[in-house]
Amino acid sequence: MKLIELSKEEFKRFADKNPEITFHQTKEWAQLKKRNGWTAYYVGLKEKKEVKAAALLLGKQLPIIKKVMFYSPRGFLIDYSNQKLLKEFTEEIKKFAKEKKGIFIKIDPYVEYRERDLNGELIKDGINNSRCHENLLSLRYKHFGFNIMQDTLQPRWMHVIETKDKSLDDIMKDMESKTRQIIRKNERCGIHTREIKRDEIKIFKDIMKHTSDRREFIDRPLSYYENMWDSLHESGILKIKIAEIDFTEYEKNTNEELSEIEKNLKDRIYKKEKNILKMNDKKYEQSNKKDQESIKRLNKQLEKIKEYKKEYGNKTILGGILFLIYGNEVLSLLGGSLAKLMQFQSAYTLHFEGIKYAVENNYERYNFYGITGDFRKENPLYGLYLFKKSFGGHVVELLGEYDLIINKFWYKTYNLAFGLYHKIKNLKKNN
Repeated sequence: MKLIELSKEEFKRFADKNPEITFHQTKEWAQLKKRNGWTAYYVGLKEKKEVKAAALLLGKQLPIIKKVMFYSPRGFLIDYSNQKLLKEFTEEIKKFAKEKKGIFIKIDPYVEYRERDLNGELIKDGINNSRCHENLLSLRYKHFGFNIMQDTLQPRWMHVIETKDKSLDDIMKDMESKTRQIIRKNERCGIHTREIKRDEIKIFKDIMKHTSDRREFIDRPLSYYENMWDSLHESGILKIKIAEIDFTEYEKNTNEELSEIEKNLKDRIYKKEKNILKMNDKKYEQSNKKDQESIKRLNKQLEKIKEYKKEYGNKTILGGILFLIYGNEVLSLLGGSLAKLMQFQSAYTLHFEGIKYAVENNYERYNFYGITGDFRKENPLYGLYLFKKSFGGHVVELLGEYDLIINKFWYKTYNLAFGLYHKIKNLKKNN
């Protein structure tokens, strides 16, 4: 077998049949990375005319030393359990990288390590791909450990919902009752989602800016989102959805609910007084009290809606999510919400729209993406996991990150320089 460069079309034909395919291994993703100085190579191991394994290799020249670092996003498209095939592919891709002055190849395979349940607990006799990990180690791939925090290039821990052969009702049954209630309440509040257009990207950027200020992380510049759109949207990989609240609809629904309760209360009192309704006094008083409290609550709600309309107009934006859709899944890459109206919890509606899209378009799963593998309440990111967990689904633990070292001397030099750079960067940040 021989490793050769494939055409984009040949690579795509092979890649799209692979169960581990993601948006990371597409010509569109390569085009996006090209904007940031990466060079893309599509390589495949061929036996006669048949491709047996392939990889999208992204190469970037390092400053000063004029060497190249390679990254195969989400790893090679190969059966990692096949030690013989992996060995041959590794030897060939090392030669290829060496010819291009490469010093290492980083991979983070999209391969589940050990199967876990909703609570992150290991499933007895579940999927176990330890053999894949052992095969990589035997071929001198350097593993960066079974990290539990978000300290790798791509998340090692994810939360997903399996949507294959399931209806939306099936999915909703697995959700926590509170999550179902919020989704339905948001519908009554007039919260809807829509897909934005190219000239509305700044709307999403503003959402992310507000979210980053609140959560204290560094947001990307507007050009980042524009480049993603220009590279990924036309092919259907990228969709950005925002949630908006329609206060006029919210007001109408509230008035209808109020009228219905007032009518029921009036009818009950009339029937009781005319001896038409047989109800014991205690139950009668309880029902009346409940309705009176609801009427009071809804009238307060109507007053609040008037205030909202005065401040925000008939409609306003609540939040948004950037979805990446390819292969077997719909993935929520990043999103946020505006602090001014966070009480409406638009993230529930946005994720539900993503789940609905996965179900209606026959994708195998909806991927909430990154969580941590630390399921203790003390973990500062535990709340993020609890939110995603409330939709049902299960935790996915991937193999992790590996480096295939091509040149030991330059690899060590690169890591020393990289570590020093980050120390200086952190010092500047803290001073």
